[in-house]
Amino acid sequence: MDRILIIEDDALIQEELATLLSNQGYRACCVTDFRDVPRQVREASPDLILLDVNLPGQDGYRLCTAIRSFSTVPILFLTGRDTAMDELQALTLGGDDYVSKPYNIPVLLARIGLLLRRRGPAAQAGPCPMEHKGIRLDTVAGTLARDGRVVSLTKTELKIMYLLFRHPGEIVPRMDIIEYLWDNEIHTDDNTLSVNVMRLREKLRTLGAEDFIQTRRGMGYQI
Repeated sequence: MDRILIIEDDALIQEELATLLSNQGYRACCVTDFRDVPRQVREASPDLILLDVNLPGQDGYRLCTAIRSFSTVPILFLTGRDTAMDELQALTLGGDDYVSKPYNIPVLLARIGLLLRRRGPAAQAGPCPMEHKGIRLDTVAGTLARDGRVVSLTKTELKIMYLLFRHPGEIVPRMDIIEYLWDNEIHTDDNTLSVNVMRLREKLRTLGAEDFIQTRRGMGYQI
């Protein structure tokens, strides 16, 4: 049974999440004392963490950095902050996914399931290097660069590239990417994904890397 640690200071949300996860067959535990959260993470040894940003003491960003110093456990930010910069900061500091409140329950459960399926020994401690085969991904600026040439990415393109860069050399299934691109309002369908990958390839072509994203027919994409 997968153990999920909830780091959330709102008692009602904490209770709602714990009940939801328990009903889905997970073992939910909650942080109630925020004076030394990293120690409690070590002791709980969770399979996944749900992490709020606005917390007493250290905020979620600092906690994520602290946890990443000793653990590769998947971290899903679940917070009321919903700007693109908040999301990018969370991902750059080592978070694996980001869902804003109020959350859509089926989407949240899908994101949790995806992270639990993708965890494993290949995970790296700390934020993954955002460079592969000479292409650099800047998650803060939202750009791809090579040899001094730079192209800007849309939010969806950035999230696709971020997921691919987190798994260099691996085939990332199309459905995993589609699930990763869900948010509380929009469901990205298969055709939308194809259009965004086509646009990414065009931008990569201007960097002289038109073959950077490979299609593995019937499976997904690979860099």
